[in-house]
Amino acid sequence: MSDNIIHVENLVKKYGDLAAVNDISFTVSTGEIFGFLGPNGAGKTTTINILCTLTRPTAGKAMIDGLDVVRQQSQVRQQIGLVFQDPSLDERLSGIQNMRFHALVYNVPGREREKRIEELLKLVELWDKRNNEVRTYSGGMKRRLELARGLLHHPKVLFLDEPTLGLDPQTRNRLWEYILDLRQREGTTIFLTTHYMDEADKADRIAIIDYGKLVAMDTPARLKEMVSKDIVSVRTENDARAAEEIRTRYQIEPRGNGNGLTFEVARGEEFLPVFLKEFSTRILSINLHRPSLEDVFLKLTGRQIRLEDVDTFKAMVRAHGRRMRR
Repeated sequence: MSDNIIHVENLVKKYGDLAAVNDISFTVSTGEIFGFLGPNGAGKTTTINILCTLTRPTAGKAMIDGLDVVRQQSQVRQQIGLVFQDPSLDERLSGIQNMRFHALVYNVPGREREKRIEELLKLVELWDKRNNEVRTYSGGMKRRLELARGLLHHPKVLFLDEPTLGLDPQTRNRLWEYILDLRQREGTTIFLTTHYMDEADKADRIAIIDYGKLVAMDTPARLKEMVSKDIVSVRTENDARAAEEIRTRYQIEPRGNGNGLTFEVARGEEFLPVFLKEFSTRILSINLHRPSLEDVFLKLTGRQIRLEDVDTFKAMVRAHGRRMRR
């Protein structure tokens, strides 16, 4: 038996001429936290929908615990839990009613059902609110309830599609405490899609995806090693003139990011005092930091991870999605 609980081979999903997923291959080990890092529209959600049997691939193969996601959909669904990017709770029902309904859908035995519901609701600190209608819950409480619901039937793989999107930083951190605790308790494999760099850093391995293609895959530490130098970020009164001065004086090619320039240097703590003393273009602000996953993304794609509107992508999917989905 393979240690890989997820196996993806040459996976493709097209909407008309748009390749939302473009010939990607990867495996995920049992018990691993595997992160998909990329911007909106990169193919993260499309991939997760294929793996969760919600969308049929155009080509390629995907397996969950040895089960084909196209030919063995019912069996696959019994092995997975899913926390959607968009809310999927029935807000007219109470928290415990949402849990009981999910238990019935997944045929959780009656004797086990109530014990399991109580255990999970206590774990995510919602037991005292179990009889309240979900519409009275805060955004963080709803995400915690969705997390508990996704684990109700003991899934082997838990898919988290942007699980903290729209939450404040404190609630995001608390939710991650639950996720890591649940992984420890349940031994569940976690497949995470995100564009938050700090969340991706919690993964055992990361796949960076952009425009439907995998551009890198490794541990967070090894990915950061791809950017071996320190990163200088600088804003000046004239970034075009500053860029030319950096090229001429230091033989370094800076990158513009719409809000200043960034460039890499060796031994940044030694470079910075000299730079500040001799640079002629007026500096408005400057920052020095060690490489982050965002720097890796910028190096690999030539762009910062983007949160901009993706109306064009969404419009193309809407135009073809209903017709092409099975």
